[in-house]
Amino acid sequence: MPVAAEAPTILVVPGLRDHVAQHWQTLLAARLQDERRPVRSVTPMGRDDLSCAARVEAIEREARAIAGPIVIVAHSGGCIAVAHWARRTQRAVHAALLATPPDFETPMPAGYPSLEALGASGWLPVPRERLPFRSIVATSRNDPLSSCDRALALAAAWGSECVDLGAVGHLNPASGHGEWPGADALIEALSQPVAAPVRELERAGIIGDSR
Repeated sequence: MPVAAEAPTILVVPGLRDHVAQHWQTLLAARLQDERRPVRSVTPMGRDDLSCAARVEAIEREARAIAGPIVIVAHSGGCIAVAHWARRTQRAVHAALLATPPDFETPMPAGYPSLEALGASGWLPVPRERLPFRSIVATSRNDPLSSCDRALALAAAWGSECVDLGAVGHLNPASGHGEWPGADALIEALSQPVAAPVRELERAGIIGDSR
């Protein structure tokens, strides 16, 4: 991935998971570190403590520790946490990549938090204000945690551009996905001072289908 003269720091925001060695976010952060790219990660908190406020505070803490521009790379529940955080932070953000946001307002499969648990932990209602920074939502056609229509509606409310990743499940190891090579092009596009629209990247063959 080419490095700009003033490359922004990549801030990795995980979802409701513990540390997963083969998760694409874990692999991305390790690779960026190896390449001496500026990167920080919000520590995964798992599902034992569902507090949305605690996750918002964790994002704020990491963001405040960064000097210079930030590009957020969030996955799953991390996308929802970023939307909550954006309501209260004064920290400027250059852009955000929001991959496969879940539908927290529809009952999820067994093993995931219930609507009652999410509501009690401060996640609901999911924020629908336009995000105060450029964002791209990457959607999956067969995400078990959200229909494509719901993900697209959320992206529209946030003012996000959309990229269709195809049938990638929830874009996690449970869906058979570890490394996500396509993230590099999206991060690079979002890192530019004046980023090209998603559809221009698609026409150039840099990324897949956009919506």
